[in-house]
This record gives sequence, structure tokens and C-alpha cells, in this order.
Amino acid sequence: MKILIAVAPEKFRDEELTIPVASFQKAGIEFDIASIRRGPCTGMLGAKTTATLSFEEVDPKRYDGLMIVGGSGSQTHLWDDDLLTPIVKFFHQSGKVVAAICLAPAVLARAGILKGKKATYYESPASFREMKIGGAVLTNAPVVKDGRIITANGPAASQAFADAIVKALTSVEW
Repeated sequence: MKILIAVAPEKFRDEELTIPVASFQKAGIEFDIASIRRGPCTGMLGAKTTATLSFEEVDPKRYDGLMIVGGSGSQTHLWDDDLLTPIVKFFHQSGKVVAAICLAPAVLARAGILKGKKATYYESPASFREMKIGGAVLTNAPVVKDGRIITANGPAASQAFADAIVKALTSVEW
């Protein structure tokens, strides 16, 4: 079991990375961290991580799921990324888990996978517009699961978001 974590190179939301990573480690789920470029990434509150892959180097067939970390950096670096969008589409079309938290669900909306799907997000005028344009059915809940798509509304939901991802990756679906 392995998940790909997409993170902005700067200003990702610390808890939205560190809490899920701790949950993945506890559950024995391997992960790789990818960004627009390889190298150091810094959170809004000072957390540090390293992207061992650029989006260009990602082979989505190697993963069971995708998690996109939020924070203000996701809007700046991930919303318009030409390489992340096809990765999102591949995971969705392959029936794999696709998860995004905070401002990152806008990436899913822009990729066209939220049309008619229940979703939540961190509300800002720009993210609201993207979610509506993407056709999401907006739900005012901390974490929303619609099929294999999981969204969460911000840092306070990080643990519940992580738990939902772990459950989706490890449960047997009949």
C-alpha cells in the first residue's frame, strides 16, 4: 500500500501534512512526497519536508491513492499546475483514492472530478468560485467522502481526514 502526497514547495499547511503522514506510518502505508520540483518544502508554520519527486517524475501506476495538502501555497503553486491535473485525473479514472484538504480541493474541481460530487473545502472567495465552477455539491462538514474522493475543510480536520484516507486505502470494498 502506497500513497502519493502532493505538496506546495512553500506555504503548505503543516498539520495537513504531518498528521496524515503520522497516520500513514502508524497504519504501515508507504508514501512519497512530490511537488512542482524536487527538494525542500516549507510549511506556513515552519514545518520542513522534502519532495523526493517532481510531478514530472511521478508514475501514478505505482500508487494506491493521492493526497493533496492545502495551505495558501496550494493556491499559488498547485491550482494551475499542468502536471498535477493529469495525475489527479488518472487516479480518479483508475478508481484510486483521491483526497484533498483546505484550499487543495480546488485542484480536484479544476481537474473536473468533482462534478456532481459532495465535497468540502476551506472557504475563500477564490476557492468557492473554483468549487462552484467545477460542479461540486458543497457540504458544510469537516470531512466529506463521496465514492473514492475525500475532501476536508482545513487544519482542524486533519486527523479525521487522515483517518478517512487510511480507512479508504485499507478497507475491503465488496
